Amino acid sequence: METIKLSKHDRYVLELSNKIKDKYDSISVNVPIKLSKRSFGEIDIMAKKGSRFDLYEVKCSYRILKAKKQLSRLKRYLKLENSRSYFYCGSSNVLVTV
Repeated sequence: METIKLSKHDRYVLELSNKIKDKYDSISVNVPIKLSKRSFGEIDIMAKKGSRFDLYEVKCSYRILKAKKQLSRLKRYLKLENSRSYFYCGSSNVLVTV
């Protein structure tokens, strides 16, 4: 049996999804966003509770400005302006609302 070696980023995404899974009805990990044939990006974690969506961006190091920029662009594109967004830094284990 072959074992798959996860990247550091993927381990942090799984770690965060396990921490928050009890707060939501459903959680999707590594959600690709496409516009026809063009890839627009990827949401690390998209969580749903009732009719509300929360978006999570995971970084290995504390790069909150890049995460904030990515999240605002994706929220605008998906028309989820009223959704909450969060930044998770895997190396320091910090979750921040952005």
